[in-house]
Amino acid sequence: MDCPVCKTTQLVMSERQGVEIDYCPQCRGVWLDRGELDKIIERSARDQAPAPAPAPTAQPYPPAQPHYQDHDAYKRQKHYRKKSFLEELFD
Repeated sequence: MDCPVCKTTQLVMSERQGVEIDYCPQCRGVWLDRGELDKIIERSARDQAPAPAPAPTAQPYPPAQPHYQDHDAYKRQKHYRKKSFLEELFD
């Protein structure tokens, strides 16, 4: 099938995590068949569901915060976050 935007480029079919997507290598447009968007939304909601909160424990004082002598060293640390399902799907 030709790309609806480019008109001359053939769409490439790819399967990512059980979802079949069609994309254009030239304009990078992505097209989904019927029901595929629902699969993506369902899986994304399932992956982002919050874990059950642990039972609170009785603590007389709040937990101690880390103390950093070198504030600049703390700022230079790399802070990573977990990729969402959608980010992994379109990598």
